Amino acid sequence: MTEPHQETPEEWDRENARPVDEAAPTGKPASAPARNDVRGDVLLEVDHVTLRFGGVVALNDVSFSLRKGEIFGLIGPNGAGKTTCFNAMTGVYRPTEGAIRFQGESIVGKKKHQITRGGIARTFQNVRLFPEMTALENVMVGADAHHKTSVISALFRLPRFWREEKSGRQRSLELLRFVGIAHRAGDVSRNLSYGEQRRLEIARALATNPTLLCLDEPAAGFNPAEKEDLLQLIRRIRDTGVTVLLIEHDMRLVMGVTDRIVVLEFGKKIAEGTPAEVRDNPAVIAAYLGVPTDAA
Repeated sequence: MTEPHQETPEEWDRENARPVDEAAPTGKPASAPARNDVRGDVLLEVDHVTLRFGGVVALNDVSFSLRKGEIFGLIGPNGAGKTTCFNAMTGVYRPTEGAIRFQGESIVGKKKHQITRGGIARTFQNVRLFPEMTALENVMVGADAHHKTSVISALFRLPRFWREEKSGRQRSLELLRFVGIAHRAGDVSRNLSYGEQRRLEIARALATNPTLLCLDEPAAGFNPAEKEDLLQLIRRIRDTGVTVLLIEHDMRLVMGVTDRIVVLEFGKKIAEGTPAEVRDNPAVIAAYLGVPTDAA
């Protein structure tokens, strides 16, 4: 299978990399949560995390932190450990060593649904939707994460069930409108275009009302116009108060939307800083071009 093309630093368009504080378009979900977080406070800490699979070291003593209200990039060549790091943060894998703290509390060992309820949502490299359910129903699945209806209440359709059902439907419609596919609400998800399915997955993740949204290669397969729309959507998500962690191969998008970036190579952190600092880092250039650091 052919590896997806990864742009090297030589291809990064510096003129098209826009600062994050540019005016973002309006269009927040009407029910976007009111957040009083102070931008800059630490939200997530990855503290000396190592993850081994037998004799293979997928992550090797990786540390970084995310601050509230920022868009944070996690990049690196294929096989660098980016998705593995995502999986460790969202309960798919348990670190062999080290700690992961979210809002000051350890999430190591917690189940995936507990982490979701705690405020971390994610999308996946490969779209994972319920293909025979409508777009609206897919998003409502995300909204169910915080419903408190008991089995008995749902079975007998008690008032609480109907209240939460109505609230979840309204919230889901608002989110479909927010990501730009409200007109497909009644269509089964397998009939949506690839780009619409990507947006639907983001809407479903937002329906869990996250504090941190982790996007795993959301621009994969997009054309340039779709990537520009996605960049604007990520900014609008940030503007609702949701912190964003982004894995992405498209360097123009990463450089244009992120506040800070961490670069991984072979499971180790090799650089961290602003887009400009990372772009000009010799170790990063060497990693992407495949040349020794002293030759970069």
